[in-house]
Amino acid sequence: MSAALHLTITTPSAVLVDRDDVGSVRAEDESGGFGILPRHADFLTVLPVSVLRWRGPDKVEHYCVVEGGVLSVTGGQRVAVACRQGTVGDDLQRLEADVAAMRAEASDLARRARTDQMRLHARAVRQLMRYLHPLQPAGAPTDGMQASEATPDTGAGEPA
Repeated sequence: MSAALHLTITTPSAVLVDRDDVGSVRAEDESGGFGILPRHADFLTVLPVSVLRWRGPDKVEHYCVVEGGVLSVTGGQRVAVACRQGTVGDDLQRLEADVAAMRAEASDLARRARTDQMRLHARAVRQLMRYLHPLQPAGAPTDGMQASEATPDTGAGEPA
């Protein structure tokens, strides 16, 4: 077994990196950052949007932004990353800015999805209430209670 790693980083449409002279790899998963050296134990993890780093024989660090993906180490020598999108570059500050933008976009998409889900749920509940109370006049509240039923008088002057 050689003293170098074979690193491949792929997207569905391209091979971004295919090098067999990598001395070390640094990555980040949900539990934090970690490093991989030759003869590493077999390993599989899910990568969030993050910057992957590696060093070649010249000891120069290279970078790739990955937009989510899977990293695997096999045979102590092969490191494979399959990601949705990736950008290779040498300007770490720009790449980290790209990561921040991708994380913000992912957070915004998740927020919008939750909002849409809540709207659909509310519509379903309203439709169900219309079905369960078909005799209500049009425009009447659909929560199933009249205003006087919503806060019954307990005799103490406070709602129950």
